[in-house]
Amino acid sequence: MSVQIVFVHGIRTSATMWRSQLAYLDERGMTATAVDLPGHGTRLHEDFTLHEALHTIDAAVRAAAKKGPVLLVGHSMGGLLSLAYTGGAQTPPVTGLIAASCTSLPHGAGLAAYRLIAGAVNSLPDRGLWLTEKILDATIPLETRSDFAAGGYALDTQDAALRSLTTLDIASAVERIRVPLWFINGQYDQLRVNEGLFQRLAPHAELIVVPRTTHLVTAMRPRVFNAALQLAIATIEAQA
Repeated sequence: MSVQIVFVHGIRTSATMWRSQLAYLDERGMTATAVDLPGHGTRLHEDFTLHEALHTIDAAVRAAAKKGPVLLVGHSMGGLLSLAYTGGAQTPPVTGLIAASCTSLPHGAGLAAYRLIAGAVNSLPDRGLWLTEKILDATIPLETRSDFAAGGYALDTQDAALRSLTTLDIASAVERIRVPLWFINGQYDQLRVNEGLFQRLAPHAELIVVPRTTHLVTAMRPRVFNAALQLAIATIEAQA
């Protein structure tokens, strides 16, 4: 059976952030699913809850596991949720995990500062979307530039989602993970702050740092990220 890939997006964006990866896998005849978390993308009308977010991941993983071994791939908030899910008390049918741009524990001064900045941007004219577009124009190649916004921005859900992450015991979850694990970070990603801790908690994990990228590593250098994705797929295939 072929490897099944399940993608979990980050905060504010949606399943569309994975369009480059989905196209890459489709060209190779591989099956992949990108979910929309509650309050995001096609589910903008819903409230975000941690329970429903984890249920969304679980439903997608269990459906995929009926067809083959599952590689779970999460970015930012989606990466933290995927770590919490894979390292939960009940072992799910995940064969490998890529946790991208999320080696930071979601609590303390760092998260408080992020929420403060996000709130300030949200209070700007047009809710700061003009600023977001300027940043994307300056940092993201044209081929992937529209992917983050294509499913809409979850501006009303953002703070509730960030607040809910503080209840996750990510350190304990990472320590419990026994499947192949990859941490993928951009060289200049602000969420590398606890990178060393995550490596100590999961000494079997591989750390891949992508040069000349920031937090949006999947879109800034999609070919490099896809190469890392292929590495994970090949590892699972070899073990199978």
